[in-house]
Amino acid sequence: MEFNSRRPIIYGNNGIVASSQSLASMVGVEILNKGGNAADAAVATAAALNVTEPTSTGIGGDVFALYFDNNKKEVLGLNASGRSPQKLSLEYLNSIGIVDNLHKFSVHTITVPGAAAGWVDTIEKWGNLNLADILEPAIRLAEKGFPVSKLTAKSWARGAKLQLINSKNSNEMLLNGKAPKEGELMKLPHLAETFKELIEYGKAGFYEGRVANAIIDIIDELGGVMELSDLKNHNSEFVKPISTKYRDHEIYEIPPNGQGMVALIALNILENYNIAKLEPLSSSYLHLLIESLRIGFRDGRKFISDMQFNEIPLDYLLGDEYALLNKNQIDKNKATIDKINGSPIKTSDTVYLSVVDNDGNACSFINSNYMGFGTGIIPKGCGFTLQNRGHNFSLNENHFNKLEPGKRPYHTIIPSMITKEVDGIKTFYASYGVMGGFMQPQGHVQVAVNMIDFNMDVQTALDQPRICIEDGTKNGRIAIEKGISENVIDDLKKKGHIIKVIEGDNRNIFGRGQVIKYNPKLKTYSAGSDPRADGLAIPRI
Repeated sequence: MEFNSRRPIIYGNNGIVASSQSLASMVGVEILNKGGNAADAAVATAAALNVTEPTSTGIGGDVFALYFDNNKKEVLGLNASGRSPQKLSLEYLNSIGIVDNLHKFSVHTITVPGAAAGWVDTIEKWGNLNLADILEPAIRLAEKGFPVSKLTAKSWARGAKLQLINSKNSNEMLLNGKAPKEGELMKLPHLAETFKELIEYGKAGFYEGRVANAIIDIIDELGGVMELSDLKNHNSEFVKPISTKYRDHEIYEIPPNGQGMVALIALNILENYNIAKLEPLSSSYLHLLIESLRIGFRDGRKFISDMQFNEIPLDYLLGDEYALLNKNQIDKNKATIDKINGSPIKTSDTVYLSVVDNDGNACSFINSNYMGFGTGIIPKGCGFTLQNRGHNFSLNENHFNKLEPGKRPYHTIIPSMITKEVDGIKTFYASYGVMGGFMQPQGHVQVAVNMIDFNMDVQTALDQPRICIEDGTKNGRIAIEKGISENVIDDLKKKGHIIKVIEGDNRNIFGRGQVIKYNPKLKTYSAGSDPRADGLAIPRI
């Protein structure tokens, strides 16, 4: 293999935190040391990531989580994504001249931020500590300052140019009017005040009062239609995860409006092939991977939407019969792009984190603004940007995912978790995710196959070069990460795939993952953190 692991495997037996920022991972460990469990540490890490990597995440965005309860031996789910304003509809957009396309940073792409409620609900449902203890380290980071990491500095500069410079209140998230550079000390005191409001008043500290008024004021000023009632009436939803059996493992995802079903559909197809006999970076395997993911995206584009508005045939789509039907559509020697026509729609930025605690509980947690800083719109005195998740709605009135009042859009952020039966008992196997828009289900499949079929350790499974079906076009060009051989690329081209090789900083298209895995024989955990990000995994002593 031409691509060697850049980072060591991290081992621990008393808990581990893995995230895309070292300071955030340290915050998670601090909470574990205070007696917090995996849920507490996950929220603390997410809040710290809001401070250290606001280019990807924040309290102005959404949250999804999976939680493994080691006592009950079950996986539980949380959908903390927000809904569109009650006054926003296709008819309204048409009346103001928006028919086919909604600009990605439009005020009308703002959905109710679900993260604040998601943090509170995660702690109340699964946690041990109080919100003040959990958010204190993030507040400390925001007030005293933190040195900006390398890749985050690049994202901040890009986002400042695209979203922040011309945004009102941009001074709250810039340093002397500019994006902070690598290593510079950055403070976010307004964000710290927002966190304090959440501590003092609970969810009402965000969805009512000063913060809520600031959100509505800036949206109203820019011509949006969100109202205080949209914020006040927001609620999270605890959901039953969807899952599929892959080899002798069970792989869990959040149900729609999340896109986890894309990964499960692809895995169900791959289950019908003896992948372990193929080489990890061979054209034979990559071709089957690409074609399976195309089918997953085909179905995702058709069905993924708010399940409170649409009935989605999940049992059938995730069933064995459907997997065999899909397998029969694949030609081992030819790309079937014209027949399958499966490619994602757009791309984005996100943070994913994973935590296990001393009691064997695990939390797979994901938080996002969507496209970098989201809309780049900053409520005055709040220190965060509002997400642009509503850009994922379809403006086609006949589509499952069409914009409707009070509806949640097709959502890219997806945490994942894997269990395995050991001596007849459901046992935690891995908590993992690969952040990055529509790369996420593609990353989930590739990392899971690397661990399960190719028996890779967690760090190698993350370091392994990836493929990514790019967005938008019918042909769905395949991005190939440098490290895959020219012979393999040539063979994929001969099969009909349109290929582009990606290297350097542009590798962020392939996502940024974290994995924590359990070894039941040794009773220890191993963890890995993606080299495509700034973070690392840190064990608790």
